Amino acid sequence: MSEIKIPKHIAIIMDGNGRWAKKLGLNRIFGHRNGVAAVRETVEICGEIGVKYLTLYAFSLENWHRPEDEIKSLMSLLIEAIIKETPDLNKNNVQLRTIGDLSSFPENVTDKLNQAIKITSKNSGLILTLALSYSSRWEISEAVKTIAKKALAGEIEPESINENVIEQYLTTHGMPDPELIIRTSGEQRLSNFLLWQGAYSEFYFPDVLWPDFKKKDLMKAVNEYSQRERRFGKTGEQIEQEKKLI
Repeated sequence: MSEIKIPKHIAIIMDGNGRWAKKLGLNRIFGHRNGVAAVRETVEICGEIGVKYLTLYAFSLENWHRPEDEIKSLMSLLIEAIIKETPDLNKNNVQLRTIGDLSSFPENVTDKLNQAIKITSKNSGLILTLALSYSSRWEISEAVKTIAKKALAGEIEPESINENVIEQYLTTHGMPDPELIIRTSGEQRLSNFLLWQGAYSEFYFPDVLWPDFKKKDLMKAVNEYSQRERRFGKTGEQIEQEKKLI
């Protein structure tokens, strides 16, 4: 049996909290609360198996359109989770980061987030990135605006703008692109998540609601990823030849 290839960067769209609660006849926030346990287990497993980057789609820019009472409950839950989980993140050498438009968040939420980021900033293990108030189209639009301003100021020559330049102005700058993107609940779409970064990612869509996502489900995803051949536009024959040269 060949050795399992562990992705350096896994990104997850944590979908299905509301449906999980609805199946039990409970409020949606109950599903979100139980989703925190799945986050904790996923972070622990990724650290154990050697994943270096884990990016979780926690709150999209479009989620602000949800009912006001649900948003308030989500903000309270986020603060609660940050306070409760930060000591364990620190103990387990996990570094916390965020991507997204945090200016939209209440001050008490960003204060707790910034505290947790500062506390874990020196950790050298798994890098956990929470996508909060995040939209890939927003991210790309902001990058384009910044580049355009620099071009107008004469700081960048338009002819020099390429993929590498654009990547420098994305919120994920400095992180490798995700090799594996997982979306739970069986839905098969990206929902405006890492559209640029996921250009050559492998996708995995388990029919499992996020609160039920366990170690066995993550390992199934990693095992399937390990069996796939990533070609990046090349032929299978070219990939095999390159392997022989290594």
